[in-house]
Amino acid sequence: MYDFAVLWAWLEFAVRWTHVITAIAWIGSSFYFIALDLGLNRNIPGPADGEEWQVHGGGFYHIQKYLVAPDQMPEHLTWFKWESYATWLSGAALLMVVYWAGAELYLVDPSKADLSLFQGIAISAASLAVGWVVYDQLCKSRLGDHPTLLMVLLFGVLVAMSWGYNQVFTGRAALLHLGAFTATIMTANVFFIIIPNQRIVVADLVAGRKPDPKYGKIAKLRSTHNNYLTLPVIFLMLSNHYPLAFGTQHSWLIAALVFLMGVTIRHYFNTRHARAGNPTWTWLATAVLFLLIAWLSTANMRSTDGDTDDLALLTPAQAARIDAHGFDEAYEIVLGRCSMCHAREPVWDGILWPPKGVVLETEADIARNATQIYLQAGISHAMPPANITYMEPEDRAAIQRWFRNLDG
Repeated sequence: MYDFAVLWAWLEFAVRWTHVITAIAWIGSSFYFIALDLGLNRNIPGPADGEEWQVHGGGFYHIQKYLVAPDQMPEHLTWFKWESYATWLSGAALLMVVYWAGAELYLVDPSKADLSLFQGIAISAASLAVGWVVYDQLCKSRLGDHPTLLMVLLFGVLVAMSWGYNQVFTGRAALLHLGAFTATIMTANVFFIIIPNQRIVVADLVAGRKPDPKYGKIAKLRSTHNNYLTLPVIFLMLSNHYPLAFGTQHSWLIAALVFLMGVTIRHYFNTRHARAGNPTWTWLATAVLFLLIAWLSTANMRSTDGDTDDLALLTPAQAARIDAHGFDEAYEIVLGRCSMCHAREPVWDGILWPPKGVVLETEADIARNATQIYLQAGISHAMPPANITYMEPEDRAAIQRWFRNLDG
């Protein structure tokens, strides 16, 4: 019978896989329609707002866009919404599986804020909902008629949230939550604004009424926001794999600069798709921002998340891992086979920081990372990579015995 830890790891993998697949579908369709809309030939007679001929897969496609709606309702309409909904739902499930269920390791940082696991999870969930409400009210205010000013204020909100998350959560959780915060806004735009407005237009058309163009204008504003927020969200979702992004005191500022990079990159492609020029300056701006991020990642670098040796900060469950039978043997194995890389100051040639931000030097370190040690080096040969430190089968068996003793 499989261990619970193994089953949970595969559950996480399955949910993550689903999340990536649905995200590809959503981002792909979003980028396609933005490029299509910007590239339409609008110098044509007739009721259509623009048209384009495209070739793909050996076939030709003739696409026409109507600014509000055609004179008669088509018999069949394809709605692009489930890609967005499925991405958010799978992302929320992944947040629960990794950061809520693993809150003691991945979410709450006792050195930043004295929070219980429940309080950390509550802040995690509430912040996503509150963020949408604040953003939605800004869009519905008079600022909605001033898109540029609204975008500047939205950027300010994101910077404030980046800083705020970093005050209470671990570095990786802070950036991940900023991505979830932004993705929630994007999906809520689709669910609460874009799709309902499109349904109003369809209902008016079916009833023989002339649709009000304001609904299309409102939806277009939210769609534009989604377009510029997509690339930063991808960066933030990947950031938890790279300690140079999250394991620094400047991680909140790095995230803010990533949002600016998202603007410069999308501006270039949007301009090109609209055949409105070739703003090559955006590449220089993006490169400068990226170099600044790289510099910030090591400027006054502090220890990585969970680097404290204070045993008093361990939860009761974590402390029990030290008292479990076999800990001393497992501890010596990890020190001898893993800690030369997974150290606050790695001594392995070419390793400048602990891989994935995981530090394995002290008893507290080993206790915090017990499950990952078991999965990565106990029942699998993932670590050490290529077994470069020659971990013997007896060593892996000892790690397994220690971990399994935690339940007994």
